[in-house]
Amino acid sequence: MVGLAAASIAVALIVMGIKYLAYLVTGSVALYSDALESIVNLLAAVAALIAIHLASRPPDRNHPFGHYKAEYFSAVLEGTLIIVAALLIMREAAEALAHPRTITEPVLGLAINGAASALNAGWAYLLISRGRAWRSPALEADGHHILTDVVTSVGVFGGLVLATLTGWHILDPILASLVAVNILWTGLRLARTSMSGLLDERASPEIERRIKETIAANGEGALQAHDIRTRQAGRMTFIEFHLVVPGDMTVTTAHVICDRLEDAIEAEITDADVVIHVEPDNKAKSQAVILDGSASGGTS
Repeated sequence: MVGLAAASIAVALIVMGIKYLAYLVTGSVALYSDALESIVNLLAAVAALIAIHLASRPPDRNHPFGHYKAEYFSAVLEGTLIIVAALLIMREAAEALAHPRTITEPVLGLAINGAASALNAGWAYLLISRGRAWRSPALEADGHHILTDVVTSVGVFGGLVLATLTGWHILDPILASLVAVNILWTGLRLARTSMSGLLDERASPEIERRIKETIAANGEGALQAHDIRTRQAGRMTFIEFHLVVPGDMTVTTAHVICDRLEDAIEAEITDADVVIHVEPDNKAKSQAVILDGSASGGTS
């Protein structure tokens, strides 16, 4: 992951240079807005690299649950940077609306910008796919940010083609304003999603369903599992629940069942950390996973 995050910095530098060249060639405020977003991409890539490096550190005395949440800080920062970029673009667009500019060399400028967009599209796909596979919020956020840049570039391309064909140069700052609104929405959505991770958001319904099915299939000897709780921290899924066993069961036997359940859940859910609290049969609840091979009720 660290290698991929480091490569993002190099890609961001290249794309930023290409897009700024396109702006210099044309003088288009829409292409300027596109180039400005690439600067944010560079800063975000640096933040992602630092966050992933911190998140990969093992648990220590002061952080016994690890450093996995560091990636969420990167994603929150990235969302904030996107919002700042949108506001800067809006300011530039307002200036261009007040004093319209003539676009020069539009064909060459769009060709240069198109090359940068093609590079960005391929890199965004790689980051999103690897981020999901490795469950890295920082990588996936970086990929979505770059994908927003690609969508922006496509919109800019279409708008500048229209402005060139019609001679309506006011379309350039109008287009830049629309780009800014789109970027602003993306930044707000990314920041909100990242804050959910910092606030210990539960795992997805699909993951929780798999957890319950795994408990039901591997809890032979116990009676039920209830109060199942999950939380996400970067790529880690923390899972805890109460396991009800017969009151006369020995500690050794209950421990064997717990070990079997932990191994099964950690095999089913990548990067899982499982904590089980054993209780006697008088602690059983109506809403629970019944350990007879079927799941019922769910989390109480």
